[in-house]
Amino acid sequence: MNTRYEHISILGLGAMGRALADALLGAGREVTVWNRSAGKAGELVARGAKEASSVGEAVAAGDLTVICLLDDASVRETLTPVLSDLTGTTLVNVTSGSVRQARALAGWLEGHGVRFLAGGIMAVPQSVGTPGAFILYSGPRDLFDRVAPVLGPMGRAHWVGEDAGFAALYDMAALSGMYGMGAGTDHAVTLVHAEGGDLETFKREVLRPWLEQMLPISVDGADASASVPDEYNPAMQAVGLENLLAASGEAGVPAELAGHLSASLWRMRRAVANG
Repeated sequence: MNTRYEHISILGLGAMGRALADALLGAGREVTVWNRSAGKAGELVARGAKEASSVGEAVAAGDLTVICLLDDASVRETLTPVLSDLTGTTLVNVTSGSVRQARALAGWLEGHGVRFLAGGIMAVPQSVGTPGAFILYSGPRDLFDRVAPVLGPMGRAHWVGEDAGFAALYDMAALSGMYGMGAGTDHAVTLVHAEGGDLETFKREVLRPWLEQMLPISVDGADASASVPDEYNPAMQAVGLENLLAASGEAGVPAELAGHLSASLWRMRRAVANG
C-alpha cells in the first residue's frame, strides 16, 4: 500500500481541473492528467505534466488520483470501466454533488477496496492555489492526514468529519449563502438602476461597506430554527420588508429578483406568530 503519494493524477480538465493541476505543477508535484476530450492538456504538458490516453493509464500512473468532473453521474461513468483496477488505490473526489451522492459514492468505492476522500472546493478556478482558497475534505481522518500535505498547493486543506457526505454538505450550504448574497445584490443594483440612481456610487460607497458591516451579523445570527433574536424586533422587520417589496414593485423590478425578500418576510411573520 503506497502512502507517500509522490505522483498525482487528475481526471477532468475543465477550468477547475486545469487549475488544480496547474497549482500542483507549480509546487513541483509530479502530475498525470486525463480528459475525456482531447486538446485541453497542452499547456499542462508544456509545464511538465504527463497526459494519459485512458482513465486506467492515469490511475495506474498516480499514487493518488483527484477526480474533478461535471457531476456524480460522470464520475461513476468514468470509473465503472476500470473498477476492477481500483482496489488499493487512493481517490479524492472534488466533483460537486449532493450529500447522499457523496455517501453512496464512498460506499461504492470502499466496497471495491478504494481508499476514498470526498472533497468540496471553496474557490473559483482563478483563486485555486492562492492563500484564500481552501478545500473541504471528509472521510477517514488518518487518510486525510496523509493526503492533506500533498494536495495543499491546491488550497488549504480542511477536514470536516468522518462522514463522507459532510464535505458536500458544507460546500452546498456555503454556495447557498453565496447565491443568496448574490440574489440580494442583484436585486439591490436592479432597484437603484430602475429608479435612476448612480450605480457606481451606490456599489462603492453604500452597498459594499454596508455588506461588509452586516456580514458577521448575518452569519453569526443565522438560526436553523428560523427564530429571530428579540433585538431584531421581527414585527418592525416585517413592516420594513413589506415596504421594501412595495418599493421594488413600484420600480418595476421583476418579482423573481425579490424572492429572498419574500423568504425573509415569511421568517419575520413566523417569528411574530410564535410570539
